Amino acid sequence: MSDCVPISERILYEDNHLVIVHKLPGEIVQEDKTGDVPLSEKIRTFLKEKYQKPGNVFVGIIHRIDRPVSGIVIYAKTSKGLLRMNELFKLRKIRKFYHALVEQKPKLSEQKLEQFIRKNEKLNRSVISNEAKEGYLSACLHYTYLKPTQNYHLLEIELFTGRHHQIRAQLAANGTTIKGDLKYGAKRSNPDGSISLQAQRVIFEHPIANKIIDIETPFGLFKDLI
Repeated sequence: MSDCVPISERILYEDNHLVIVHKLPGEIVQEDKTGDVPLSEKIRTFLKEKYQKPGNVFVGIIHRIDRPVSGIVIYAKTSKGLLRMNELFKLRKIRKFYHALVEQKPKLSEQKLEQFIRKNEKLNRSVISNEAKEGYLSACLHYTYLKPTQNYHLLEIELFTGRHHQIRAQLAANGTTIKGDLKYGAKRSNPDGSISLQAQRVIFEHPIANKIIDIETPFGLFKDLI
């Protein structure tokens, strides 16, 4: 998917309170020390132009995915939407599914990984433990083996806890390294600096409209493999 694809073509859902967009690998969800234009600012500009708003446009950061990861990101268009969605994430009432291409075929076709994780701030990576330790947080996901590709293996992951680099670290600790993820032991990088991990689908009950939102991105790395 080209970097020049406009935001208008990547909007997956929009209503009065929320906007759901496909993030490209390399984009940042919110402003950081790099000074690069974040996706939040691109959405703010899009909404300002679409609705011809003269003043400031509210775009609330609800959650994040790593810079080299592509896929679904949810933003709030109102403070009410932000508050309610933050509560859903806190209560883990949002189901989040990812697709990953990994270098090794997992030993089991599906497995729930319940471990513990700690972020190493200095190295900006996370460490996995199979036992509870001081400073470690619980980390839980479930993966399902979908199919082999020419040189890799496609997994679907349901993420239950959203820890720093959780999917990347847990899969690597389980012997299945994500393609392109040099930080966690991949053999080589992807040409564009991405890793082959995508936030593929979200399911939740809209906290204001009280309807089920079930969104899957049609874009990205794996659409020709499914």
